[in-house]
Amino acid sequence: MQNIPSSAVISTAPNQIASELEGEAIILNLVSGMYYGLNEVGAKIWELIQQPCTFENILNGLLEEYDVQPDICQQDLAKILEDMKEARLIEVSDEAGY
Repeated sequence: MQNIPSSAVISTAPNQIASELEGEAIILNLVSGMYYGLNEVGAKIWELIQQPCTFENILNGLLEEYDVQPDICQQDLAKILEDMKEARLIEVSDEAGY
């Protein structure tokens, strides 16, 4: 179940640093001191949100890049964004104050 609305604006959170390493991404949350590793798809999502964009735009970017069923991609994207939000690596906002 997607908890993040398709119109929600996703952006990277402050207080983190990231680096690409062989097509993957490593992120350090400077507040918690926790490191996070993202695979190739996760790194692509991270790349897409370097400028704030909507869930729908991220989804479309992934569908253009990868051969995946739209409904599966949407579910997987929602899950990784929820995980990133919980880890305080991203910020999610929209008119409804999500």
